[in-house]
Amino acid sequence: MPKLEAYDRISACVKAPSQIVAVGLNYRSHAKESQMSVPGEPICFSKSPHSISGPNDDIIMPTTAGKLDWEVELALVVGAHAYQADLEQAEASIAGYCLTNDVSERTWQLEREGQWMKGKSAPTFCPTGPWFVPAADLPDPGNLKLSLSVNGKIRQQANTSSMIFSPAQIVSILSEYMVFQPGDLILTGTPEGVGMGSNEYLSPGDEVVASIEGLGEQSMRVVRQQ
Repeated sequence: MPKLEAYDRISACVKAPSQIVAVGLNYRSHAKESQMSVPGEPICFSKSPHSISGPNDDIIMPTTAGKLDWEVELALVVGAHAYQADLEQAEASIAGYCLTNDVSERTWQLEREGQWMKGKSAPTFCPTGPWFVPAADLPDPGNLKLSLSVNGKIRQQANTSSMIFSPAQIVSILSEYMVFQPGDLILTGTPEGVGMGSNEYLSPGDEVVASIEGLGEQSMRVVRQQ
């Protein structure tokens, strides 16, 4: 395999999904810091497929953004048609997993008439990768360490064992309401430690590093939109 030079870009490990569905408040600790109730079933919202970027690409801060936030998340990639799937069918429909950062503009998300998708969908708001790992090679996605740092300071550090709903449960429950097709990307939620919890947000020049055990690491720099 040829050696990667400094200028070689690593693209997202998932290409052009027909949809990106994300789950909110899937860790009790994150629900608590967000001052929201622990959900009885997965809360879901969409991210635009155009938000996907590479794992080391810059995060572009839109000109009107003011509360840019981070969310390290385990994501699953759908590998088979799933609609009204039971738990066994849902498990079988998962092709594999990858690392994502659910970048969020909180002003747009929470102060613009409550439409979460508004704050989740700008270009570069879904860094994805570096690796796609088949489900067979990641036998226990429910026991993975994940972390995120900003400018070298650890902001999120948790384990996927703290998720309220497992990946298979998420697919099974949400497939009651929608069809999933091969290539679709589902983000499974983030633990505590997001900027919203401490009223601290990203600024141009900040360096964000996110990782999940077995799925690699992302390193991103925040830049202002030109």
